[in-house]
Amino acid sequence: MKGTMIEEYLDKFLHTDVFTGFSNLPDESVDLVIADPPYNLSKGGNWQWDRSAPLPGMGGVWQKVMEDWDNHELVDYWKFTYLWLIEAKRVLKPTGSMWVHGTYHNSGIVNFAMQLLDIEIINEVIWYKRNAFPNLSGRRLTASHETILWAHKNRGKRQYYFDYAVAKEELFPEDGLKKPGKQMRTVWDIPNNKTKNELRFGTHPTQKPTRLIKRMLLISTQPEAICLFPFGGSGTECVASKELGRHFIAFENEQKYVDMAQQRLDAVKEAQLSFRDHIQRVNNK
Repeated sequence: MKGTMIEEYLDKFLHTDVFTGFSNLPDESVDLVIADPPYNLSKGGNWQWDRSAPLPGMGGVWQKVMEDWDNHELVDYWKFTYLWLIEAKRVLKPTGSMWVHGTYHNSGIVNFAMQLLDIEIINEVIWYKRNAFPNLSGRRLTASHETILWAHKNRGKRQYYFDYAVAKEELFPEDGLKKPGKQMRTVWDIPNNKTKNELRFGTHPTQKPTRLIKRMLLISTQPEAICLFPFGGSGTECVASKELGRHFIAFENEQKYVDMAQQRLDAVKEAQLSFRDHIQRVNNK
């Protein structure tokens, strides 16, 4: 067995690279993995929009992701994907599952690697972003979705946890396609814009909205589940876990994002303590 006791890492956002982080975790020790890896899309020309031309409904300053950590030769990216998936499979419990974000740049590579590793894909989810940034060049269709692969490690056995009742009955008011009492489908209509609170301490170029992550947590984990986020970014997954009563472990290689995530988590803790104090005062009256 690799790694040490899982308890010492619970609810910690660790400043470490993904493989060092994985090496410290025991086999079959986490209930869920949500991976938002580099998409390897920092190719071609650099562009940005700074509000110099009106784009109704888009808001904010937009620019293409152009980061060193998101630009790899194809063979190197394949090796990286294959190796971190090996580790994700190792640390996942038989009853657990994993969600992996992607686009056409990388989702095919992730899919192929999963099949080689005998990781069974449960669903391919299309995250439809109705407020997606328009195509400025006029040479292709406007990209308005991302792909999320939901998978588990035991092909054929299907022991993974799935809360069918929550998926069917939960209210998701932002989703124009999902109605309470109807089965959840594989197209999720979730706007990509974030609340002021989500951006309070800064931004990450690939930051996901908290409501997207909460949906994954609600349907594939139970309270007190241990959730691993190997590409921690700005801590959105950790914030969502904390707010829903799940444990988290996250790895992030860049100190500025570790600091940002910790500020977000401190704010959640402060809000929860304030709420508990308020409830206690009400009960004592």
